[in-house]
Amino acid sequence: MVNRPWLKHYDPGVPATIGEYPARTLLDFVDDGLKEHPERPALLFKGRAVSLRELDQQSSAFANALLSLGITKGDRVAVMLPNAPQFFVCELGAWKIGAILVPLNPIYTEEELLGPLKDTAPKVVVTLTPFYERVKHVQPATPVQHVIATNIKEYFPPLLRTAFTLLMEKKHGHRIRIKAGDHWMQDLLAAHRTAPLSAPRPGPDDDCMILLSGGTTGTPKGVRVHHNGLVSTGLQIRAWFANEFRPWTDVYMLPLPMFHSFGACGVQSVCLVGHNPIALVPNPRDLDDTVKTFKQVKPTIFCGVPTLYNALLNHPDVKNGRADFKSLRACVSGAAPLLAETKKRFEAATGARIVEGYALTETLLAATINPIRGVQKLGSVGVPFPDVDAMIVDADDPMKILPAGEVGEIILTGRQIMRGYWNNPEETAIMRRVGPDGREWIYSADLGYMDEDGYIFIVDRKKDLIKPGGMQVWPREIEEVLQGHPAVAEVGVRGFPDAYKGEIAVAFVVLRVGEMVTPEELRSYCKEHLAFYKVPGKVVFRRELPKSLVGKVLRRMLTLDTSD
Repeated sequence: MVNRPWLKHYDPGVPATIGEYPARTLLDFVDDGLKEHPERPALLFKGRAVSLRELDQQSSAFANALLSLGITKGDRVAVMLPNAPQFFVCELGAWKIGAILVPLNPIYTEEELLGPLKDTAPKVVVTLTPFYERVKHVQPATPVQHVIATNIKEYFPPLLRTAFTLLMEKKHGHRIRIKAGDHWMQDLLAAHRTAPLSAPRPGPDDDCMILLSGGTTGTPKGVRVHHNGLVSTGLQIRAWFANEFRPWTDVYMLPLPMFHSFGACGVQSVCLVGHNPIALVPNPRDLDDTVKTFKQVKPTIFCGVPTLYNALLNHPDVKNGRADFKSLRACVSGAAPLLAETKKRFEAATGARIVEGYALTETLLAATINPIRGVQKLGSVGVPFPDVDAMIVDADDPMKILPAGEVGEIILTGRQIMRGYWNNPEETAIMRRVGPDGREWIYSADLGYMDEDGYIFIVDRKKDLIKPGGMQVWPREIEEVLQGHPAVAEVGVRGFPDAYKGEIAVAFVVLRVGEMVTPEELRSYCKEHLAFYKVPGKVVFRRELPKSLVGKVLRRMLTLDTSD
């Protein structure tokens, strides 16, 4: 029943199907790398390389440490860590004994931590030192039995580690004293480094990770990720980038956090399958460090969200041409809509092509992406990956497939879609459903359309739809237009109640440094590019917009105050 017009638009060499998928886990691919080139770097961090051998040895030591704490197959191990080698040591160590990793957002408040910790019930939490007290405050109300602390400096090269200890550690809250009964990660690794690991490995169909997702409601739910799902995602992405991303040597630079599906499913899967080094950026908001890492590691592929690309464009080294992007063959943008103006400016400034993709945590990054060398249609998030299918169905009648060009709900399926939400069958039944062809599909709650070539265009989220005077307005339409104004650096749009029209669109705008413009001038600019009913009823200025740690503008947190 599924028509696949997109296949003829794949870049040369990209297969229509991967064929037979191996019944393996990412641990098996790590084992392959150890047999071939154990001293090759697996991770690049702050000027230091962590080899495959070192990563394997330390993750085995951590696995033994978990066993000593009573952790067994199926138990959950939570990590509250930035992009640092400790994340991968904990992750691979947990997997080696069949445990399930639960990555937590490090900026969660105590209140936000309680829900995931109660729901997933981890026995262990590994936390970076600045977050230690937050974890301890909520521990009594959760099933957490053990807290393990680690310092960001543990994997720094010697000179940087010394400088950090003297100048930064205490000042930025990294120097702590742990409470009785808790553990230092490095002490546990040292105590279990020489012990042989004897624990049954997980199978391809076993759960390996629980990733938090807002789903269709915005309330965090745990997405069950299975081992072979990560392998499938890695093989599909590797096939897409085969001509641009050579195994072993090419570097993938990762500024997006590993608790997000972009890094956890997309980047690490393709890199572990292809034995490629991952260059870790612990804080993508530290633009100086991001640009410095570019210079150090000379990545082949870089990934980011639109706000990061915008921020990089305003960095002095990029504006003055001192940042060297010549090593890049492709940049990937996801997690939020990439505005056409951002893409155009970044590609002009760097010479690197940005390919926009679209995916959900619930699909383990199995979704759509633009061709790297082929046709990229303005405003499109591309075409489905090999062995991934997409449909547009009627938003009110989900069993009705819509023809090309008609707006409806985007649904996706592939061999790696989530098994369901952790301990939440009701929400699972809403998100994962039997589709028009009898297969299981993920219903995205994103509205969009597919053109005759199979390219998908996202209109917006169902819940973000604004209806001034009963007309339908999508925030992204207004954001696209305002982002094209030379004075506008960032913009976010959401609807607010209005006594006359029922609802109006309000645009929240951050201006570029040194630029001046009035709200009426921006509204007039919109009138030149939008139908009258789409022009925002109000434009307000902000110094900054609320964002997630990934860098996505949080529309729901855009609020008006009395001065507006």
